[in-house]
Formats: sequence, C-alpha cells, structure tokens
Amino acid sequence: MAQNESLVALNGTQISYIGHDCNDIPDFLGDQYGHFARRLDLSFNQLRSLAGLKMFTELEELVVDNNLLGNDLRFPRLPNLHTLTLNKNQISFQTALLEHLADVTPSLEYLSLLGNEACPNQLVSLDKDEDDYQRYRYFVLHKLPQLKFLDTRKVTRKEVMEAQARGAFMKVVKPKLEGPPIEAGSEGQQMPYTPLPRGSRDARNHKGVFAKCRYVYYGKHSEGNRFIRNDQL
Repeated sequence: MAQNESLVALNGTQISYIGHDCNDIPDFLGDQYGHFARRLDLSFNQLRSLAGLKMFTELEELVVDNNLLGNDLRFPRLPNLHTLTLNKNQISFQTALLEHLADVTPSLEYLSLLGNEACPNQLVSLDKDEDDYQRYRYFVLHKLPQLKFLDTRKVTRKEVMEAQARGAFMKVVKPKLEGPPIEAGSEGQQMPYTPLPRGSRDARNHKGVFAKCRYVYYGKHSEGNRFIRNDQL
C-alpha cells in the first residue's frame, strides 16, 4: 500500500495519478482517497473504463486527458461534478455520451472534448472547419444546456438560443469505411460490394466474362432490332 501511495500526488483534496499506464482506476485510489477527493487527475494513462469512480462520491473536477476512453464510456452518478475534461481520447460519437452525462452529472458546467473525433476541429481532422466546429457546439449545448464553458470557449447567450432552436439538427456525421483498404494482390482478400449474386463475383466463374451469348432479342418495339447478325440477312 505504501508503494502505491508513493505514486500519488496529494494536495489537500486534489489527487493526481498521472502517467502510470493503468487500464482501470486502481482500487486503492478509491479506498484511500475516494471519500474526500474533490479533484482527480488521471491523465496520461491507458484507461478504458472509469468504473472505479463509484468510490469518489464527492468529486467536483475530473481530468482524464490522454487515455483510451471510447464510445462505451460510462460514469457513476456524480451529482457534484462541475468540470470534466476528456481531451485526446477515442470518442467518436457524441449523442450517447452527452445523453449519459445529462443523466449522471446534473451539475456539469465545464466540458472539454478536444482531440477526439467527436469534436470536429483541425486537431483531429484537417477536413473540418470552423462551421463544423460551431455546429458541434450547438449540438452539445442542445444536449447539455447548463454548460457555461465548452472546450476552450465560454458559452455565449447567442449560442444557447441557437442551440435551443436548431441544435437537435446540428449533429456532425463523418462517414466511416466498412473496413481497412485491401491491397491489390493480397491473398484471401474480400471482393468489393456488388449487387450481383455471390456466385458471379469471381471472374473465373462469371459466365459473362469469357463466353458467347446465343440469345437474340426479337422485341418488336425495341431499338435493338437495328442490330442483325450476318446469318439473319
């Protein structure tokens, strides 16, 4: 226990456990500090889950930047939490997370999602611009209208009004490929999508590739009647 405590930076009610490559919040943190911690910094780890936060019942500020938190992220109910920074994680979808935060963090006023795909700016996508980012802000404020600060900017009254009026339609969607690109000549590669039946996708079995068609169209009202074979003359 003493060895674990030596890895923790403690300053009154502020707890920091930074850069230890942990995948989950260690149990000793909650057991030892959960009942009085007001601020918790778990940045620069390898966190994929925040289940251990259930012990931090008095938490007001949470910093979990530079981890591996994804779209399945879930929080226990944290009624006093007013500040949450999730910068540089692996969050790509907004709706489920924002609705979850609205339910379990009713006092949330400051939120930062910079560096995630869900936050469309040039930190993660060069093809995004200020208009994309502003639409993202409207959508977030539609889901979390009590926010006073989002990412690096203070929320304005104009933004709140716009979010109320049109925020529900401002979700920024980025299409995703079904899978990684397939290299030419690789063995066992999947054929690209085609509406043709499965048996006709292989060029070696496709009857229309190297074959002669014996069928002739005799429709009476077709432009195809202009094309006549030599043996029909």
